[in-house]
Amino acid sequence: MGYRNLSECAFDLEKKGMLVRVDAELDPHLEIGCVQRRVYEAGGPALLFANVRGSRFPMLGNLFGTTERTRYIFRDSLRVIEAMVKMKISPKEAAADFPSLLKAIAGAYRLLPSGKRFSPVLKNICTLKDLPQLVSWPMDGGAFVTLPLVYTENPASRGFRSSNLGMYRVQISGNEYLENEAGLHYQIHRGIGVHHREALRRGEPLPVNIFIGGAPALTVAAVMPLPEGMPELAFAGVLGGRRIGYGRTPNGLPVPSEADFCISGHIYGNETKPEGPFGDHIGYYSLRHDFPVMKVDAVYHRDNAVYPFTSVGRPPQEDTSFGEFIHELTGGLIPEVLPGVKAVHAVDAAGVHPLLFAVGSERYAPYEDNPRPKELLTQANAVLGQGQLSLAKYLFISNYFDNEELDINDAEAFLVHMLERADWRRDLHFQTSTTIDTLDYSGSGLNEGSKLVIAACGEKRRELPTEIKNGLNLPDGFSEPRVAMPGVLVIKGTKADAPRGMEDERMHAFVRRFDAEHPINRFPLIIIADDSEFTARNLSNLLWVSFTRSNPASDVYGIEAETVSKHFGCRGSLVIDARIKPHHAPALEMDKDVQKRVDSLFAKGGVLAGLG
Repeated sequence: MGYRNLSECAFDLEKKGMLVRVDAELDPHLEIGCVQRRVYEAGGPALLFANVRGSRFPMLGNLFGTTERTRYIFRDSLRVIEAMVKMKISPKEAAADFPSLLKAIAGAYRLLPSGKRFSPVLKNICTLKDLPQLVSWPMDGGAFVTLPLVYTENPASRGFRSSNLGMYRVQISGNEYLENEAGLHYQIHRGIGVHHREALRRGEPLPVNIFIGGAPALTVAAVMPLPEGMPELAFAGVLGGRRIGYGRTPNGLPVPSEADFCISGHIYGNETKPEGPFGDHIGYYSLRHDFPVMKVDAVYHRDNAVYPFTSVGRPPQEDTSFGEFIHELTGGLIPEVLPGVKAVHAVDAAGVHPLLFAVGSERYAPYEDNPRPKELLTQANAVLGQGQLSLAKYLFISNYFDNEELDINDAEAFLVHMLERADWRRDLHFQTSTTIDTLDYSGSGLNEGSKLVIAACGEKRRELPTEIKNGLNLPDGFSEPRVAMPGVLVIKGTKADAPRGMEDERMHAFVRRFDAEHPINRFPLIIIADDSEFTARNLSNLLWVSFTRSNPASDVYGIEAETVSKHFGCRGSLVIDARIKPHHAPALEMDKDVQKRVDSLFAKGGVLAGLG
């Protein structure tokens, strides 16, 4: 059976040598987050900080820091999940496999939460300021709950079946928040938004419960891309290997009995306050914006409560391992949900939402010797119509039949495959003035930007160069060309200063300098960056700079470009302006004094020596 609560999990991991207890006093202001990120980078253990400055509650970090540890935590239920997925993909085959059928039936039973007369989480009451005041990055606007499980129900149809459990950033101090207020940063395309809108329509406050801790399955369930109609609390029961017991708070909402904390209250009307900044998973700060305010009625906690947390930043981070585990659970359902699509991969190094890879199936005209993308475009639209995948900016989609062995998780091999085949005159498909991720500041406004689908299929069209031959004779203001990978040239450009959402005349001058016969076109993709050495240093830097710092509609250019019947294409190289723009959010950097203190903890003789 799975763990009932977080303490059971921590105790077991410590026995198995997968968790280290840190008894030295550490500060949740910058220090603890910095330590967690460093241990994650080293592939280290989970960390229980037993002596947190300013709080009586211990903090647990890096719990899901490796996929191996995550698999261990859910070892008792993985086969049940596999059986349920198999039942969905191939019911006949699953029914013929009697052991798998029994596992699926057992899993279905655990979907049902069960009411409890006594809930440990409701035994004690504290305040928001009693919680560990975690601040991960120097410019953060205050303390944040970084693993909050935000639970709401649709006011029009109360109950688990119309519930939503999501992980939305929660600010609990700083800015203009009062002691009994929390900021709820929920992004577009989130279930809580539907519930909030219905509450506004009815003129009612929206009850909200924020769970912290509890069974580890709750945390994973809150970020799973579940089928519509399956409550996250129900899936947590399957994943955790036991039904989720629950009590109720005075606002009428359930709370998992074994949670460590519950922040309970309401959203009243459409009141907002500035939330942020916050160092986020794309590698930049999300800046201050107005978001809904939750009025907190009470903060409940169990005896010996443990406060789980994570610290996000430029990938890879703990949420990377989290995402890998979730893909293991759900990847097999992709062809079921998206017919013809073999696989989808959100590229972590590019901040997840900015860049998607997909493998589709071009089947519309199998009799053609060298087909052009047709069904791939239908499948690309289907991908961009799915949940959070709809927030992507760039989608590269290949044809399965061109290379059935192509590994979608090997970013360089996938890009090489695409660049060998892409025809920039036909394969670029833009969506302008649309929605992008709330955390992405490359677009024309908050939640506003554009998308580019690159769909390529057929025989290999070109050999990709790996070195620069002969002088390129670059225009003034462009210098230091470097080859980042086969077929990709990175060039340093002058500082960008074009208005937000507008094209840059200097970029137009750059592409006008060359015709389609110029040797620079041996490189099908050119990236203009502030620092070409940094960008070309490794694939991770290339993906991060190129796709987090560009908005397709305003930052994609082409040599010998033309627009025919509103279709943009080019005969020469495709050029992406990935310089930092004046409206971009600042990249994350750690405070140097804090970094030195943390370094001393890991030095020989330090309390964390050997962990990072």
